[in-house]
Order: sequence, then structure tokens, then C-alpha cells
Amino acid sequence: MEEVGNDIISSENYLQQDQFIQHGNITVSQHCKSVARASLKIRYLLGIKCEERALIRGALLHDYFLYDWHVAEKSHSWHGFRHAKTALINANRDFQLDILEQEIIKKHMWPLTVVPPLCREAWIVNLADTYCSLLETIHVHKNRTMCC
Repeated sequence: MEEVGNDIISSENYLQQDQFIQHGNITVSQHCKSVARASLKIRYLLGIKCEERALIRGALLHDYFLYDWHVAEKSHSWHGFRHAKTALINANRDFQLDILEQEIIKKHMWPLTVVPPLCREAWIVNLADTYCSLLETIHVHKNRTMCC
């Protein structure tokens, strides 16, 4: 994961995500890395053929919205419905994304985003994100900093 996503996880803006909490006591950065790991596990366990590079990079950037969504500001309202678009705009600005990476980021919140994912990679990240978010939210990770 690190070799494929090193340019992402070492970038200045990505490192800002260490300051923002996503769920429970898990930062956005930790959450995105957990989703990337879970995506790889799902792919492997189910024997799904897909573009691994896009899967990892899309997972790392799926929540690249770069703000604390817990702070009550008008721009953060409806976060669950809007942050995928913000993450995609930010990721396109800071990185060279291919079409699969864009699809993963844009559709990771389905069914809150009305149009379903169109590729395997986006479906996998959607499932991994839901799984990790659930574990982080209900604190199943007990004394672990990351769920996956």
C-alpha cells in the first residue's frame, strides 16, 4: 500500500488529516488507511480481479475533504451527502487521478450518492468504508487505533 500511495500519504495536505477526527477517536488519515487495507482484504478474500493501484489510491483519497466535519459551519452541513464531491475536487487538484480513482471517490457514499458505483473498485471501497466506519463508530476496535 505504501509504495502505491506514498505520494499521497506523504503530501502536506494529506498529513493535515491527522488533525481531523473521523469516527470515535480515529483520524481521517487512519480511517482512509484502514479502508485501503480492508479494500485489499476484500479483494483478496473474494478473489475479485481489479486494478489494485486505483483501489488503493481511491481508498486513500475517498475522504480527502480536508476539514473537521464535527465543527458546526454552514459549509459542513449535509456532510454525508456532500463530502465525496469535495474530496474529489481536492484530490483532482492535488494529484493526477485516473478515471477509476475518480469513480471510487465520487461514489464511495452510495446510496447517499444516488448513482451507484460503476466499477468493481468503487464497490469494494464502498463496502470497506461502510465496514470500517461501522467498527470505528461502535468502537469494536477496542484499544486499536485502526479497525482493519
